Amino acid sequence: MSDELSFTIADRVATILINRPAKLNAMTPAMADALVTAISECNQSDAVRAVVVTGAGEKAFSAGSDITTLDAYATPWDFRNRADYCDALRACRKPVIAAINGYALGGGLETAMACDIRIASANARFAAPEIKLGWIGGGGMAAGLSYSVGTSNAAMMLLTGDMIDAQQALAWGLVSEVLAPEALLPRAQAIARTIASRAPIAAEIAKLNLRAAFTMPWDKAIEYERELQAICFATEDAQEGRAAFAEKREPDFRRR
Repeated sequence: MSDELSFTIADRVATILINRPAKLNAMTPAMADALVTAISECNQSDAVRAVVVTGAGEKAFSAGSDITTLDAYATPWDFRNRADYCDALRACRKPVIAAINGYALGGGLETAMACDIRIASANARFAAPEIKLGWIGGGGMAAGLSYSVGTSNAAMMLLTGDMIDAQQALAWGLVSEVLAPEALLPRAQAIARTIASRAPIAAEIAKLNLRAAFTMPWDKAIEYERELQAICFATEDAQEGRAAFAEKREPDFRRR
């Protein structure tokens, strides 16, 4: 891990902390590489069943890529083929919760949208400001906003580059909850622990199913869901869930 990106595991929850508060948690190439490594470990580790991503300090979740590092790429093609932290998050098989504390700008907003559940502090602010600098987002900005807030609201953000506050983000469906800053991380970790207590194979498959719901035609998505349900039903965890229900006890899911 980079000193500017920390990774810890407790109670089957991995916490990824973007730790560069003096620069609004802007991402450097080294931090992107560290995030890719952290997500790879989450995917491979049975000790991780849910992930929380947040930013250090009170001002920012992340301001996206550090603009001062962008001229270091020799060509636009090199820039296009860099290790992308949003791609890494989307590749995470475990459910991911974004705890958005402060600014989520550009790639920081894309980072949040690459997570499955987003909650925000009351001081959170969101923007796709790339248009003000002469380019557009490349980490899933348009797709993420269109899915989350609808095409008109997405266009408003993409074409103006202006910020919206946490309450507007809640009204538009960009986040699920808005909390006091001190309550944000405890709430994110509580959600993650709840998910971690559920059947882990079912949680990972539910995540696949949600993605399919957005990318497949309606009838094919339902057909795919039934196939995924059958896969879940065949697991030892599903047998354990039924047994625990019959015996009126808490299930002991073992990812089998």
